[in-house]
Amino acid sequence: MTLAAIGPMLSDGRAHHRPVAAFDAHTFEHLQAIVAGAELAGSGVIIQIGETVVDHHGGHLAPLARAAAEMARTAAVPVGLHLTKVRRTALLAQAAHCGFGSIMYDAGHLSYARAVAVTRDAVSWAHEQGLWAEAELTDTGGRGGLRAARIGTSPCPHGAHLAPGIAQEFADATGADALVLSAESHPFGTCTAEDHRSLLAGLRAAVNVPLVLRELSAANAEELRAAVVAGVAKLGFGRALDPAMTRALRDGLAAGGTQDPAAYLAAACRAMADMVARLIQTLEGPDAGPSPCSPAAKHHAGRH
Repeated sequence: MTLAAIGPMLSDGRAHHRPVAAFDAHTFEHLQAIVAGAELAGSGVIIQIGETVVDHHGGHLAPLARAAAEMARTAAVPVGLHLTKVRRTALLAQAAHCGFGSIMYDAGHLSYARAVAVTRDAVSWAHEQGLWAEAELTDTGGRGGLRAARIGTSPCPHGAHLAPGIAQEFADATGADALVLSAESHPFGTCTAEDHRSLLAGLRAAVNVPLVLRELSAANAEELRAAVVAGVAKLGFGRALDPAMTRALRDGLAAGGTQDPAAYLAAACRAMADMVARLIQTLEGPDAGPSPCSPAAKHHAGRH
């Protein structure tokens, strides 16, 4: 199966109340686990590679990205490839040559006016390359900028939430194909699931592009279901696989008996794959529509 196009995956997810799961990959084992877990669940998936991961690999995007693209081409389910949380234009320019179908430009640390300008330029460039472009509005670092200046009223006592009108204004001004919200600025632990369903549903009704919720936890099934019910098109799990990997490695090393790293890494890969499958299956609850990312869905790379 070829690389899946991100645009149709997210648009279908929005239409069917069936969000697409996306997982950050940091190592080759992450790539293996994400694909294996999606195959276990029988559903499509998005592999995300972030700017910080590229830095960890010596600033080289191509090796990990091309490995991901090759694994996607041989997968039994649709697999999309997404370059996420990019702030450096030099890195952004490599995306179209490494198999990516979409990018997310992160301008959340900037003033609102500056964020609109640089995001609009990034989106325009992505569209010229045939790439789907996501844009993030929230600043989760507490440094002011967008989060301080453009936040709306929230029923949750401890959470800051984007005003729907501002979200639509930002989407219109930048031309982004999808709007990214961070779960770090929508803290489920401080509010009821019903509050969050209401907040997310209000954003979905106001914004005419798909919504993406990133940095979700693997621990709380209720927050995942709230996002499904609200119609979020894509759920990004960030570093959610890392605890499973770390536990498996520690258990293997503590047990001893072998010095072969392949044995430890294989166990870690299986643990992460099980987590991927479980999280995808959590999204397939009674409120979800038919999966738009079944193995029969054969999209080709590109924006449309």
